[in-house]
Amino acid sequence: MALSNIPVLLDGYTLQVTEIPTVKMRIDEQSKQEVPATDREGAQLFTVRLFAKPPAGPTGRRGKGDEIAVTLTTDPGDGFEEGDRVELVDPTVSMWSNDFGAGLSFRAVALVPRARSVAAA
Repeated sequence: MALSNIPVLLDGYTLQVTEIPTVKMRIDEQSKQEVPATDREGAQLFTVRLFAKPPAGPTGRRGKGDEIAVTLTTDPGDGFEEGDRVELVDPTVSMWSNDFGAGLSFRAVALVPRARSVAAA
């Protein structure tokens, strides 16, 4: 049984754009050319790269973090820049493996700017 589309709770993580959102591309098997990737219903997919920094642990220390690629199922629109802090709407993760390795793939419905909290005076 493959584990796919498992909801992910990213509360406390800092997500920062490292590569702005773009149309996701794939290689067409017949033409061997890059073409826009679509879901099973034919809707265009997008991709963004984020640096994910975990929240502080019990000692107050934060982990180093990792860069992740996230497939977006809706157009994120313009306005995202490298370095922006963002949030993912309904993020999921799926496990994958093939002859060359194994890993996790991230997916989300949307990318939104991170809500800024107001500091208490």
